[in-house]
Amino acid sequence: MFYQLYELNHAALAPLRATTEAMRVLYSDPANPVSQTAMGRTLAAGLEVFERMTRRYAKPVFDLPQTVVDGDEVDVREEIIWSKPFCNLLHFRRDLKPDRAEDPKILLVAPMSGHYATLLRGTVEALLPSAEVYITDWIDARMVPVTEGTFDLDDYIDYVIEMLQVVGPKTNVVAVCQPSVPVLSAVALMEAEGDALAPASMTLMGGPIDTRINPTAVNAMAQDRPLSWFKDNVVMSVPWPQPGCMRPVYPGFLQLSGFMSMNLDRHVSAHKEFFEHLVQNDGESAERHREFYDEYLAVMDLTAEFYLQTVDTVFIRHALPKGEMMHRDRPVDTTAIRNVALLTVEGENDDISGLGQTEASHTICPNIPDAKRMHYVQPDVGHYGVFNGSRFRKEIAPRIIAFARAHSLTGEGQGTRKPIGRRKSS
Repeated sequence: MFYQLYELNHAALAPLRATTEAMRVLYSDPANPVSQTAMGRTLAAGLEVFERMTRRYAKPVFDLPQTVVDGDEVDVREEIIWSKPFCNLLHFRRDLKPDRAEDPKILLVAPMSGHYATLLRGTVEALLPSAEVYITDWIDARMVPVTEGTFDLDDYIDYVIEMLQVVGPKTNVVAVCQPSVPVLSAVALMEAEGDALAPASMTLMGGPIDTRINPTAVNAMAQDRPLSWFKDNVVMSVPWPQPGCMRPVYPGFLQLSGFMSMNLDRHVSAHKEFFEHLVQNDGESAERHREFYDEYLAVMDLTAEFYLQTVDTVFIRHALPKGEMMHRDRPVDTTAIRNVALLTVEGENDDISGLGQTEASHTICPNIPDAKRMHYVQPDVGHYGVFNGSRFRKEIAPRIIAFARAHSLTGEGQGTRKPIGRRKSS
């Protein structure tokens, strides 16, 4: 009943939130003389902090209408080019000149681990000037009716394979954190079948390929508990009146609690500073706080079957690095990867995927030629710095683009492969 109580609490606070917001508008209105006083700013600040702390944050938007290509500003259109019950494939189509040289195609596989794909807005923005960017837009499980069926790790791999086939030849797939395991598995399956639409390169960033290496607190928690503990303590049914009513999920609000508890002091300090910035009328600092937490506090539910299978396969049994992973009734053989180039990226201070966990993919893919593999550790960044922020834009993104360009547009990495039919996914 915990999910139901959460929904009830949210509904019960709705009138108070509405009243709080009305009072905040009153005390921050420039036409109100009180808004120019310390008391008025303090009241407005306290009211905004309360409203934001009790709000359910909606799915953010990418809001990337333009980018700069070759020094010129060009329009960008966000299009859905493929859709399934649990995911939409988005293409950020740039309005380029017809005779312009081809850019590498990048399929950005966003993590399905609580936050929406918009968490990678900065990643997309950094890649857009130099690449044709596609991204997986995973759908909140509580919004998917139970009549649409289940969605587990095997389905995730099928989705990745099908999206690679939709985007077409010479695609460069980039997996951010959690998708590293299913993306590597999908590529192994495509290579084993000689699929002509296997990607030209894959980039794995901060992913849990082998969590036995430098285990973090997240890894230790999964390792120290049986799978039954997760099923009994974090899996709940979506309550009415959500579209996915009665679907078993790992709720987003529980995931958010876990995220924030890892750095609770930092989040408490951030909200305290936000209050002080509002009182001091420091609008720029306050707006940066709003932008970050509007994204960070927007979370989605995961299907229970996907979450439990991932915990068991990746964090408890370490099936992929042990060579024991199965995709339905087929073994996932990473030694079959010979033609797809491999780039791995890690953050020096990553406290979610420890150093060496992503690099382990090179060990389990021994048949990739040395000329088609690369590993890079970004100094002075944590987990989120691997795919966002100034160091990502200056140091990591150019390496991803250069690697993709070298192994797709030059023809490298394109071995002799036969086309196969698109596989069916649920």
